[in-house]
This record gives sequence, structure tokens and C-alpha cells, in this order.
Amino acid sequence: MSGIAQQLQRHGAGDVSDDAAVLGAYSSDASLYRVPPAAVAFPRSADEVAALLAAARSEGLSVTARGAGTSVAGNAIGPGVVVDFSRHMNRILAVDPDAASAVVEPGVVQAALQQASAPYGLRFGPDPSTSTRCTIGGMIGNDACGARSLAYGRTSHNVRAVRALLADGSQLSTGYDESGRPTAQAAGSDVVDRLRTLVARDLATVRTEFGTFGRHVSGLALDRLAPEHGFDLTRTLVGSEGTLAVLTEATVRLVRAPEVAVMVVLGFPDFPTAGFATPDVLAFAPSACEGLDRRIVDVIRERRGPAAVPPLPAGDAWMFVELSGTDPADVRRQAELLAAAGLGVSALVVDDPATADRLWRIRADGAGLAGRAPSGKPAWAGWEDAAVPPEHLGTYLTSFEDLLAQHGLSAMPFGHFGEGCLHVRMDFPFDRADGAEAFRAFLEDAADLVTSLGGSLSGEHGDGRARSDLLPRMYSPAALSLMAAVKDVFDPDRVLNPGILVDPASSSADLRYSSAARLSKGLALAYTADGGDFGQAVHRCTGVGKCRADNSAAGGVMCPSYQATREEIHSTRGRARLLQEIVNGSSSTTWGSPEVHEALDLCLSCKGCASDCPTGTDMASYKAEVLHQTYKRRLRPRSHYSVGWLPRWAKLGSAMPGFANRSMDVAPLRTVALKAAGVDTRRRMPAFARRTFRRAFGGAVGTGTPVVLFVDSFSNHFSPRVADAAVAVLRAAGYDPRITRQQECCGLPWISTGQLDGAARRLRGMVDALAADARAGVPIVGLEPSCTAVLRHELRELVAGEDAAAVAAATTTLAELLSRTPGWTPPDLTGTRVVAQPHCHHHAVMGWRTDQALLERAGATVEAVPGCCGMAGNFGVEQGHYEVSVAVAETNLLPAVRRSAGDAARVVLADGFSCRTQLDELAPDAQPLHLAELLAQRLG
Repeated sequence: MSGIAQQLQRHGAGDVSDDAAVLGAYSSDASLYRVPPAAVAFPRSADEVAALLAAARSEGLSVTARGAGTSVAGNAIGPGVVVDFSRHMNRILAVDPDAASAVVEPGVVQAALQQASAPYGLRFGPDPSTSTRCTIGGMIGNDACGARSLAYGRTSHNVRAVRALLADGSQLSTGYDESGRPTAQAAGSDVVDRLRTLVARDLATVRTEFGTFGRHVSGLALDRLAPEHGFDLTRTLVGSEGTLAVLTEATVRLVRAPEVAVMVVLGFPDFPTAGFATPDVLAFAPSACEGLDRRIVDVIRERRGPAAVPPLPAGDAWMFVELSGTDPADVRRQAELLAAAGLGVSALVVDDPATADRLWRIRADGAGLAGRAPSGKPAWAGWEDAAVPPEHLGTYLTSFEDLLAQHGLSAMPFGHFGEGCLHVRMDFPFDRADGAEAFRAFLEDAADLVTSLGGSLSGEHGDGRARSDLLPRMYSPAALSLMAAVKDVFDPDRVLNPGILVDPASSSADLRYSSAARLSKGLALAYTADGGDFGQAVHRCTGVGKCRADNSAAGGVMCPSYQATREEIHSTRGRARLLQEIVNGSSSTTWGSPEVHEALDLCLSCKGCASDCPTGTDMASYKAEVLHQTYKRRLRPRSHYSVGWLPRWAKLGSAMPGFANRSMDVAPLRTVALKAAGVDTRRRMPAFARRTFRRAFGGAVGTGTPVVLFVDSFSNHFSPRVADAAVAVLRAAGYDPRITRQQECCGLPWISTGQLDGAARRLRGMVDALAADARAGVPIVGLEPSCTAVLRHELRELVAGEDAAAVAAATTTLAELLSRTPGWTPPDLTGTRVVAQPHCHHHAVMGWRTDQALLERAGATVEAVPGCCGMAGNFGVEQGHYEVSVAVAETNLLPAVRRSAGDAARVVLADGFSCRTQLDELAPDAQPLHLAELLAQRLG
């Protein structure tokens, strides 16, 4: 901690950091802007917020409030003190079911409020796609809406009272009295009286230029201060983007969840045609009306497989419509009438709630999925949130497609059709020297298009840095002057969130990515999906923040270290921001900078983000590259030579397994050895098998379909029983397994420790050993999921050529091979309860659905435990990681094992060697099995 944080703390500001890693992580939000802060504060109470404001004023620093940092327009970044309310001020203070309200601190996550309200049959109405991580304070700042604003309105319709602090420290309280009339008072300040006088001078502007339609969000909601609205300051504060006051507490309205909801999917030939049909759909009074087209659907199918998208009706664009109510028969009748109305080329009533949830999840992931344009280039926010009255939506979409063509851009649009709000990211040419100018030219044309249709530059994200300087294209000089005067009343010294709404920063300044951000020379990995550019790869992270959410309900893995620590620098996004600093032309951050390694140290390299992040951010690969670049031709940490070279030491240990195992049973010797190896002394070294698999394997028998069994170092030296079982299962299925002439290694430990040259050498040897079989169409069956994933993914990043591609294509899991084997029937597992921990790499690269389907086909009841086991290869054994490793295991795995402990029919399934090792240490009664072992046990 250096000067600024210490100065703020001397004023009583509490938990403040100016650590380089923290500043880098908070330099951006979900926008395309980068503004490094001077410090980041994590207040625990309103008193600490007041002290922080006083300290900032004293030191001449601005203050920017931040929730989850999912602001897409650059609303939550600033050059002074960024105040993160999500770490400590995240308490739900009260839920009152009789009054249908809740009192919350600003850092409460929307999903947490939903969970607390659900037992009473209540919910908070607004539901943005980021609901699993966005905070109520952030929603109030932007006036967030979500898919169901047709039923519940914007956030501004759902706030009953606000407690906030003005820039001078005065306490502001707003709300409504028992009769519903707005109230407002500021202790020790005349701000309310001065505001009332100001508005009264120009009621004509207030009444004619603000609040013109449902999604008029740009600017300030000054229309609510008109006398006919009772001078409703609460509604005006909502959506002011932290420029007028700092929220410390809010009372919000809760609503009854609908008793019945039915989804109808309408198919259209194209996106604009769907837009023109929107007014007719609204006649059915839907609770949600969302639009998307084939561009997003195709991305999901490409990334997650055809089965990831449930069957859709014919068309190239779709409208997802939700009808809700209290009478199931009436709702169903309305759904059938809508489907039969002929509004598109096809229609489908979705009866299965699980299928409907999967479809809604596609829409919820839209912002991340749209992070790559149809051109294959990165797609950026900036004009992602405009809205027009719904009756003009078709015209807007038609003209917008023309505008994209004029500017040579491509995009994947989606949006809240029922409200006329379009979300879209475009492949702005920031890789060109004139990229910023091209971006600005598009913004100006797009703003003119929207305003010509009576629309708003923002429909729910706020104006932020992206659109504030475009407000003169939407508002008259009188309206702009009035908004500036309101800012003067509340914050005359411009302390709060400067550069937003009033005195705006340039929308083409402080861009996070530019032509200077390319880095393509001297890299170890190929980054084939990013044009060989590390800069483009790390900028895949758009900041939507799904890595901050608990994704376990959807079976996700990302991000275990954030779930354990709750610190931004230990999220995928926080790490991506630090890595982006490496390629930023104005930053001094390098591969070896301490802040980079601090952020990456607790990354488990689980690869969960590679599949769970909508943008496909692969932090495990980026970490490997950073370690490679930092330590090539340099002395490495001890663990890189011990666990990073584990296959070498395993070969030596297997030559004398009894001696090696007995040595590790001697406590003093074990302690010395583990410390010397950089391994936590609370860990146990896995025991070497008395005989390796390769020593005992008798070879191919000459009958059956040939397959190559890829026997990895873990299966060979530590768990030969897994390979034995696989041989038995494969032979019973009609296969004749064989192995390579000598022990081959995929280089996984070298990859995870960033020794990528060594990994590439081993992979080239493996390709030489397997290429002939692969080209001949012989399947290569992997047993260890992480090693199988290397052949499916990292191999092509480290070894070029057709042979490597053939090996990758031929590599399969045991479940994948068996499931496509004609005539194969799994052994009977009826009555077996399988509690399975899918290996993270299995989940991320191959997907575990095939394994689950095989087990269920065999008659087993399957509980797939989400998340990571916490061992994650070398991570969990390294010094400094034990506590986080155990905390990750306690997130999902260990509770699932404990819950099922009394069930005699339970089988704990864990294909990953590291997963089984973690369970052996932390839950020794679990006795986990590999899939091959479970199937082999039940062979007739």
C-alpha cells in the first residue's frame, strides 16, 4: 500500500487499496473503456462511505460507485476512488412479505434478493441478463430493466425509498408517504428546495423532452420532478448513474411471481420482420418479448454442440414470448392463440419448463455470446443499448442493418423487442490506426437514426462514457442546460462520477483496445481462434462478469477462485484486465510484473472459463503463456521442477515403488521432501502402484475392432487399476485395445506450469507415436480427462500440421466411444446412485453430457456435482494454495459427498486423478471410482 490509500485511511475511509493488481482489475468494467483508478475502496457501512467522501474531497479525488462492474457503457470506472459496494455492503436488511418490500444495501446481488424473497412467493421484478451477479445498487444507478419489464417495469418503478449521501456528505432520504405521495429531505442541506425552484423555472422543457416513452433512459429523469408527478425525487435519482448522490440503502418493491408462465417461440424470415410484428405481439399482453436471430444461435451450436440449442421453429430470427397469469387454462389458450395468429412463418408453444429455461439462458448469455461478430473479429459495446418506441422497431432494425453495411461492420443483435430496445455489439476496427475515428463516426450516425425515430440513446444501460457526449444529438440546449444545473445543485465540485451525463468525457477517448494492443510475436501458443494475437485473446473478456456468479445451478465450473475469495482480482475478468495491461501501449505492466502474477497465482487453470464464459475466455491458456514468457531461460519456482516434472519423477519412483512409498511414510523425511518440492506439508504424496499398467498389459489379443488406449502417466504409475478396467470394458464392447510402444506424455504438468517448450516436445513425440493410427481412423481413447483434453485442445495450439490435427480428431473419451458403438449395451446400474465430479477439463473441452447420458441409460440415478474439486492438478498441492483448494472443495463437492454418505447405493465417480486425490485426502470414505471401474465392476 502506498501514499493515496494511506492518506484516505487516515481520514477513516476503511478498507482501501492502491495495490497495482487491484487498480488494474478495476480499470475497466463491462465497457470498452479503460480508466485506471487512484484507489479502490470497500466500505462496510454508510459511516465509512461518508468518511470516504470526506477523504476524497480533502485529497481532491473523484468518487465512482460500483456494484458488480457489469456496466456496459463505462458507468463504473473513474480516475479517483472507485467504491466497490459488493464486497461488504451486501446485506439484505429486511424482507417484509406483508408490505411486499425489502430493505437492502447497494451491494446485494439481484439473485440473492430473489432467493431471500422466494419463500414468500415474492421476487424483485426487474431481471437483467446479469442477474446472477449484478447488484441492486448498480441496477438503481442505471435504471436496469431486463426481459420482463413489460410486466414489472424498470428499476425506477420498483424503488420505494432511497438513503444516500451527497458529495458534501449530507444525508439524503427520499421515498413515499402512506398515501403514496413522494417525499424528500436532505439533512443540513437546502438541495431539495433549490432543486424544486430550478425545475419550476422550466417546466415546459421538463414535460416535453424527458420521459417520452417506456425505455427513455438517456439523460436524467427530470420529468418525474414535474408537479403532476409530485416532485418524485426517488424516480429521478434512479438512473442518474451515481452522478448526483451515493446510494447507501434502498427499500425496493417486491412482486408476486406468476403462478403460470408459458413460452411461445415465433419464427421469422429475418430480424427486421420480427421487429415489425412486435406491436401485434404486444396485443397479447406478454410479460416478456425478446428477439434474437440465427447469428447467436449458430454461435452456441458451434461452441457447445448442436444439442445445446433446443429445437426451434422454422426461421432465421425468433421472438421468445412469455405469457403469464393465474389461470393455467387461460394462459395456455392465449399461448395457442398467439401461436396461431400467423405473425411469423412458424410458431412453437414450449410446454417443458426445462426447455424454456434453456432457451431463456441463450438469451441471457447474449451479451457475452455476441462478443465475437459474424466476421470472426472481436465485437465491442458502445452502441449496444438504444431504444425506440416499439411501433418503430421494424423501421429501426431495417435502417440499422443498412447503417452497418455503410460502415462495413457486422454484428449479432438481440434485444427486448417488447420495449423497442436493441442490444448489439459490432466489430469496430480498433485494430486500425483510425479505429477510434471510425467508431465515433458510427456513433454519430446511429444516434441521428435513433433520435429521428423518437428514441433514446440508452434503453437501460445508461449513457456512461459511451453516449454522454452524444446527448446534444438527442436533447435541446435548454434540456442540456437544465441537466447541468441539476448537477450543480447536487454536486457543484464534480466529485461524483465525473465525465458522465454532464461535462462528458469523449466517447472515443480512453478506449481499452487499439491497434497498439496487438501481440503476436514470440508466443508459445498459436491462438488460432484469435488470429495468433495474444492481445485479441485476452480482450475476449468483455466484462459481463459471469465469472463472479455462482454458476453451479447450471452445472458450471467458473470461477472457483472467485467463489472462494470473493475478490475481483481472483475472477476471470479481473485477471483478464491485468493481462490486457500487458498489451496496453500506455501501461508499464509486463509478463513478469508482480501484479500479473498476484492475479494469476490463485487461478486453478481449471479451464472452466473456456466453456462457461460466454466469450470463451481461456484463462488457463493465458496463465500458461505468462509463466512461459516470464520464466523461459530463467530459474523457476521449485514446484515447477517437482510437480511440473511429475511424469519424470513417477518413472523413477515406479522403479522402486516400495522404497519410494515407505520413504514418504516417514514423517520427518516427508516434510523435508515436500518443503523442498514447494508442496504444502499438509498434502500427502500419492502412492506409487506396485506394478505399472504397461508392465502388466499383455498387449492386443488380435480380435475385435482396434483402438489405441492412451495410458497417461497418472494411470500408468499411480492408478493402473483404471487402465485395467478400461481394457476389460473395451474388450467386452468388441474392441481390441493396444498401447503405444513406449510411455508417451501429453505434457500436461509442463503446460500448467508454463513450460510450453517442454510440453511441445512431448506432444510432438506423442503425435509421432499416434499419427499413423489416427490417419487410419483408429480411435484414441483417453482415460485421464485432463490429458484427453490436452490432445483435443492444447495439442493444436502447440503443434502444427496435419498429423497433430488428425490425432486431436481421433481422440475420444471412453463414454464417447462406447455411446457410438453399434449394438453396445451398458451393464445394468439400476438402483445405483452416482454422485459424479466431472473433471473441469472434461467439462470445458469434451463436455460431460455423454457420460451422464451413458450412466442414465444404464439405469443409474446421476447427480453431477458442479464446480471444481479444488485440487486442479498441481494447484492444490503447491505451497500457498491449500486453504483456497479446500475452500473450493467445500463449495460443492464435499457437501455433495456428505449429503449422500448414508446411502448404501451411492457410488462417487471421479475420472480425474486430481479429483480422486482430493477426495482421498478430504473425504477418505468416499472411495471414488473412474467410469471404467464402475462399468467393469458390473460386467456380466
